[in-house]
Amino acid sequence: MSDYDGAKINQLDSAISRFVRPDTFPLGIRMLEPGEQMPEGVKVPSQNYGEQWIVCQSMGVARRYGWAVAVGKDDLICPLSAIAFGFRKPNDAYLRGFAAVGMYCENEEAGTRLEASTWKFEPGRYTHVCIAPLSRATFTPHVVAVYGNSAQVMRLVNAALFKRGGRIESTTGGRLDCAEIVIQTMSSGEPKVILPCNGDRVFGMTQDTEMVFAFPWSRSDEILIGLEGTQKGGVRYPVPVAMRGTVTMPKHYQELLKMLEAQEKGTA
Repeated sequence: MSDYDGAKINQLDSAISRFVRPDTFPLGIRMLEPGEQMPEGVKVPSQNYGEQWIVCQSMGVARRYGWAVAVGKDDLICPLSAIAFGFRKPNDAYLRGFAAVGMYCENEEAGTRLEASTWKFEPGRYTHVCIAPLSRATFTPHVVAVYGNSAQVMRLVNAALFKRGGRIESTTGGRLDCAEIVIQTMSSGEPKVILPCNGDRVFGMTQDTEMVFAFPWSRSDEILIGLEGTQKGGVRYPVPVAMRGTVTMPKHYQELLKMLEAQEKGTA
């Protein structure tokens, strides 16, 4: 990975920590191609722990434990993410919405449309999803993902639009957010706001207050400039609230203050 720039990665991580203050580690995510060497210090659950982890679970471990992990075909027991990331080929049952009908969709027609709209890599293009806290990544990420509350995500949206303006456009199915975080972002080459899915909440321990902001590594310079620029412009987190101005005290407090002021005048 000749393009690895640890100084820039640390600069971005420091800026996110300073200006956004997320509760968990920002993540660097890289898709490994066939024959690509596993980055230094990255553990594969099926090989190193004798366990099988799914993608959203791995993101949760990375951002909460601070571990660097990579999951591939032998790890994923979630067939939906295995298909989405191209580790397994879809079958007819999947394409007809077998996994969606009765849970997410009323009938096969709706399930078929839902699966057809899922973000996917072509089968065999990649072998692993590599995930690490940004500050500890020994690889150049394809995607940076930050979990935060809506105000923190807003802060990142503002930063992403600082140079270009316009809007952040995202699509969601309320399902398989791992594909939306990684595949949608890589495929579009644009920053995205992602709604965590049910699986991420169950297996990744994502909280009801959390959303995700993801952006391609190629946009990291703009994010850095945008975080600095919007900070100078007065866009802050925590968001300053309107606390200035003379407040109104309860009536008894007002009367007591008058007594104190009269007393001070009498002793002056």
